[in-house]
Amino acid sequence: MIPCILFEDEHLLVVNKPAGWNTHAPSPFAGEGLYDWLKHREPRWASLALIHRLDKETSGVMVFGKTPLANRSLTAQFAQRQVRKQYILLTDRAVPLRHATVRSALVRVGEKYLSRPAHAGSETAETRFAVSSCMESSRLPAGAHQLVAEPVTGRTHQIRVHAADQGFPILGDTLYGGTPFSRVCLHAAELSFRHPATEQELLFRSPTDFESDSRMALRAAVIEPGATDAFRLIHGAADGWPGWYVDRLGDYLLSQSAQPLSTAQREELTRRAEVSSAQGAYHKILDRQVRHATAAEASPKLVWGKAAATRFKIRENGVNYEASFEEGYSVGLFLDQRDNRRRLLTGHVAAGFRLLKPDAEVGGEKPEVLNTFAYTCGFSVCAALAGARTTSLDLSKKYLEWGKRNLVLNGLDPAGHDFIFGDTFTWLKRLAKKGRAFDVVVLDPPTFSQSKEHGVFRAEKDYVRLVAAALPVLKPGGILFASCNATGWPTERFLGEVEKALRTVRRSILQRHYVPQPPDFPVSRAEPAYLKTIWLRIG
Repeated sequence: MIPCILFEDEHLLVVNKPAGWNTHAPSPFAGEGLYDWLKHREPRWASLALIHRLDKETSGVMVFGKTPLANRSLTAQFAQRQVRKQYILLTDRAVPLRHATVRSALVRVGEKYLSRPAHAGSETAETRFAVSSCMESSRLPAGAHQLVAEPVTGRTHQIRVHAADQGFPILGDTLYGGTPFSRVCLHAAELSFRHPATEQELLFRSPTDFESDSRMALRAAVIEPGATDAFRLIHGAADGWPGWYVDRLGDYLLSQSAQPLSTAQREELTRRAEVSSAQGAYHKILDRQVRHATAAEASPKLVWGKAAATRFKIRENGVNYEASFEEGYSVGLFLDQRDNRRRLLTGHVAAGFRLLKPDAEVGGEKPEVLNTFAYTCGFSVCAALAGARTTSLDLSKKYLEWGKRNLVLNGLDPAGHDFIFGDTFTWLKRLAKKGRAFDVVVLDPPTFSQSKEHGVFRAEKDYVRLVAAALPVLKPGGILFASCNATGWPTERFLGEVEKALRTVRRSILQRHYVPQPPDFPVSRAEPAYLKTIWLRIG
């Protein structure tokens, strides 16, 4: 179970939203919001409906509907103000009254909302405030006061605007005049409503802890303990550390930046290692000239704790992988593809989008998956665990051997799968001539590579050629997974190039689902999205 889930039955899904995550995607190609991520994660959540919202920086209890009955009932209860919502907020300003009720019209001006007299023409917003003493003062930031807010209505930014309008802006809410803090100190602590089917009164609570690390809380909300111990802890500017990236890899942390660790980074890395009970921490200097470096020169260096074994195990979605800090620039698994590997593992791409059509799952034949640029065969392992026969194609014998060890780590026999050493373009042509056809073709090339047979491959220049070469080996109705991590290549252009290749050979798109990077790689203005992936069912 995903840690952020508080309750689920046939009709309802109740979650504890972490701060720093949008309720829904702000634009088509931005990072997924909580709603989008949940809706496409499990088949039983395919009909998930968004009933209400919380601001990106607000944490706490949310409810989603799963059935038409639930959607109608919850929508009516919110509209008729029968849902009771209680928020906890902090302010470091003097609070003039122990109780206050604020009524006003909210008018949007740019990114903000302004409070105007209730007769200003807009719908009235109403919030009740009360000073609270339920949290021990020792747990409050110095000089902070805690209040309870109960919004009678449900307007955007309502509590934030009304608090600022009364002279006690929320701590951390700099948009409305609050003092800078590590987060906006506003939390939806309680949500009460009637069950849509039984009419029983339900009350859901979420504890409040504004001084905990909100960035770690986001990871803790979506990473399943026991199933996954490999994920991103710090994602550059999106997590307040421009140019610095830290991953957890089993019992170790891997730090990455273009420079040696600063004093502040070293202190934070040590703190994170201690908090996560890591055995050691490594640092890797990101270098554009890495192709000219030896494996030893490109490998991460130990900066804290105990050295890792030459090969050690990490776990993702319940699947085991081998990792190493002694094999050069990469450690063996690209963590930003975790959710896409899971799609191969579960056979579920998105709401209403199964990996294989029902007629491809009968007759006793195993589905065939071709994994090009296979690296250590992470996609192949997941497909094989799901029952597919896989063909892994890569320019490196070393990485294909690594991929075989990954299969063995999960109780799979490599002899039941194919491993092809060679150039992807050459082998796509050979496979087509042999009449080979696959149910799924995975295209996840590096942004730059070079082979003796076909020279230099650059994703932005050669992706159309790659897709065109792959289509002859894709069965009608098969799935094409196309991915690219070229930071400067706009998503619209990437998708346009993929579709251009399809038009060239007159293949049609029957289904599509676009996926950005997962939530532990958060997207912000300071740290824009880079990973672009599209799942396509091709006619």
